[in-house]
Amino acid sequence: MRRLGDALSLPRRTVRLRFTALYGSLFLLSGAGLLLIAGIVFNGSASVSQSAPTGPYAGRPVPPSSAQVQAHIERLQEQLSQAQATASRQFLVGSAVALAVMAVVSVVLGRIVAGRVLRPLRTMTAATRRISADNLHERLAVPGPADEVKALADTIDGLLERLEDAFTAQRRFVANASHELRTPLATMRASLDVAVAKPEPVPAQTIALADRLRTELDQVDRLLEGFLTLARTEHGALADHTTLSLGQVASTALAARSADLTTKGLTTRVAGGRDEAWVRGSRTLLARMVENVVDNAIRHNADGGWIRVATETDATTARLVVETGGRLLDQRQVAELGRPFHRLGADRTGSDGGSGLGLSIVAAIARAHGGTLDLRARDEGGLRVGIALPRADRAAEHPGDRPTGRTSSAGTPA
Repeated sequence: MRRLGDALSLPRRTVRLRFTALYGSLFLLSGAGLLLIAGIVFNGSASVSQSAPTGPYAGRPVPPSSAQVQAHIERLQEQLSQAQATASRQFLVGSAVALAVMAVVSVVLGRIVAGRVLRPLRTMTAATRRISADNLHERLAVPGPADEVKALADTIDGLLERLEDAFTAQRRFVANASHELRTPLATMRASLDVAVAKPEPVPAQTIALADRLRTELDQVDRLLEGFLTLARTEHGALADHTTLSLGQVASTALAARSADLTTKGLTTRVAGGRDEAWVRGSRTLLARMVENVVDNAIRHNADGGWIRVATETDATTARLVVETGGRLLDQRQVAELGRPFHRLGADRTGSDGGSGLGLSIVAAIARAHGGTLDLRARDEGGLRVGIALPRADRAAEHPGDRPTGRTSSAGTPA
């Protein structure tokens, strides 16, 4: 039934289809106009030939001696009328056939002409689709005369050049920001350690202040790491490609956070097994993506709550779903959590150590791997985080792809 519906569905309204209709209509109207003019001329000549004769005997009785001649003339006129009627019918039939042929020829010619007119635009569209953030150095370079199409191609090439300059500048900033911003943080942390480690007794207020500053420095360090990861993910190429299981990565992330789970008394349930939902991409970024989702589920969960992790697959997609309980949430606010620094209410003000970048990093990593992030407020309360990525065949796994040991907790909180 689906195939039948696709076969009966109308063609997509493209520019070529509109041009074909326009050119075909113009050709068809031109042919109809020519046939109309020919018909008028034909009917005019026929009416002239059927007009009554004029002369010196017009309106006078014909002499009896010419009765046979008059009868012969009437027969000739009747035959002429029949011939003209037959010619008119043949003209109408021929005109209808010619108009039908002209309609078909008009559509064919219109499609050919439209295709030739739009060929440069199709070439430009295909070339523009091939150009991404990784090959912005390519240009359309459309040859031909200086017409409107050439001007459009040159404008797009200029835009690509400006985009390449902007991406290059941003990548250069990402490369330099880590060293330039981490150095003063390390210096401040070292100064605190030296001040507290002096042999003479250190006042309790100084120790408390040093602990407070260390906490804030750790928060700034996590925020900086989140910025750099987000920038690399959105504007940089994937460094490595490997095949791994989302279920295995999720189980490893939960095991690495067993102490946090125990502290908050959280109950976890994993469905789908460790060796399911195989995907291909950067191991570092995919692990970071899963860890951020798990960190978000732990941090913004009530004491004694629960976390449910499930993996599922279909013919083309592998999914990781992480659900948590809690209060009822507004779906409109939940949908904004994938953007940087968007939080829910007063419990997400940053006092919990979160930077507001966790789920935005998850969304960026999912997009970089051709996937999507779906955030849903559960009807019973709590949050459902779903990640869909292109499914990979486990047979494509290469030696050494399997992770060894436990994944470190590098997740940036949401």
